[in-house]
Parts: sequence; C-alpha cells; structure tokens
Amino acid sequence: QVHLVESGGGLVQPGGSLRLSCAASGSISSIYATGWYRQAPGKQRELVATITSGGSTNYTDSVKGRFTISRDNAENTVYLQIDNLNTGDTAVYYCKVTGWTPSLGNYYLWGQGTQVTVSS
Repeated sequence: QVHLVESGGGLVQPGGSLRLSCAASGSISSIYATGWYRQAPGKQRELVATITSGGSTNYTDSVKGRFTISRDNAENTVYLQIDNLNTGDTAVYYCKVTGWTPSLGNYYLWGQGTQVTVSS
C-alpha cells in the first residue's frame, strides 16, 4: 500500500515561486509514474506534469518553461517547482501516483491536495 503526503502550497505574490512536494511511503517500488494535477475553482482537474520512475518528464503546453517536475529517489519525493507564478495558477494542486502490483494490477492513488493562491 502507498501513502502520499503533499506539502508546499501557500499564498504567493505574482512573479514568485513555490516548490510543491509529494512524499510517498509504503510500497513505493510499485510506482511507475507520478503526475501533478491542478483544479481551479469552477474548473475541471487538469494534468500539468508527469515523471516516470526512469525520470522521463512531460508537461502540458500551458506550463512549459515555468513548471519543473523532478524526483529525489533517496527521499521518495516528487517535486513541482513553479516559477513566475500568475493568478491563473491559483488552484488546488494534487499529485497522483500510478503503479502496478501482482495483487492489484494497475492502480492509482491521489494525494490530499495543497492549495496554491497567487495574489498581490
């Protein structure tokens, strides 16, 4: 079983930066991909970035150049660095892991979410 803890959200001024963390514990060897999603008020949840267990990354076009996803295998943590924040980035940010085990087959698990608010 995998447990996720997200952190790093907060209130930041436009142009500022934040680093979000998604720490995994438990059967982490079963995880083969981690994604960061966000959901703004009144909008659908959208994928912003993914990273595989091998380190391959992918970003949605709207965040390329400002968002960086990375992983620290020693800390079992995936990060989302967000630079040059703007009000359009205000949302609850969620991490989601996707994995496989012989007993479950493919599975996914969401974190609890962390609020990012960009405001002057």
